[in-house]
Amino acid sequence: MTDRPILFSGPMVRALLDGRKTQTRRIIKPQPFASGYYDGEIEINVIQANDQYPKAFRFNANAVGGGAILEEVFEPRINAGDRLWVRENVSAYDDVEADSLALIYEADELKVSLGDRHSVSEDVGEKWWLLNAYRTDNPDIDGGKRVPSIHMPRWASRVTLIVTDVHVERLQDISEAEAIAEGAKQYSSSTKLSRAFNPDWKGIYRQGYAELWNAINGPGSWEANPWVAAYTFSVIRQNIDQIARAA
Repeated sequence: MTDRPILFSGPMVRALLDGRKTQTRRIIKPQPFASGYYDGEIEINVIQANDQYPKAFRFNANAVGGGAILEEVFEPRINAGDRLWVRENVSAYDDVEADSLALIYEADELKVSLGDRHSVSEDVGEKWWLLNAYRTDNPDIDGGKRVPSIHMPRWASRVTLIVTDVHVERLQDISEAEAIAEGAKQYSSSTKLSRAFNPDWKGIYRQGYAELWNAINGPGSWEANPWVAAYTFSVIRQNIDQIARAA
């Protein structure tokens, strides 16, 4: 079991908090047989857990011209049992009215007090001050800038994910139920679309997820249909260091 950070955008953080998101997909890098020197379809098999691979996936394909079978192994960086602490946009907030030190989470604009400024521990005060001083030489004047998710410290994380399953597939193999578990919304003309509106897709979560994927990863990224690692998890609305580890 390993602790790792994981980044999420504001809409996906809201989906986690609302209980609408229990899966996430991440592109495998590099993609299997990125050189392109293979014929036909790529097959995938799960390698049984062993001392070398806790859980891994073997890709097989025929070499160009035949006569040989190519093989590549992908070992997920994240495995079942791992704990992921969510990184999201946050800022330090000097709550003068309440005379307290606080954090504001951008995703839902939630203000969380860390305690009275005169009684918080030295450790908490120092951590808050460092966050408040992000990208400024004079935090007393212009402190409290937005700290992007990539720079969020572990202590400020408010959501923890416990990974329960990992599988690998092509992006477009996602099912309707999995698209719902990804926190996607139903396809609709009222949302910003990356593709021409198709009335036949109206109300379909899978197509809503396709639009979400293109919005996050760029136009055409859904159509590229990359191999992805799909992680299923349970959501705990608590800092990772406040959760007791499973025995």
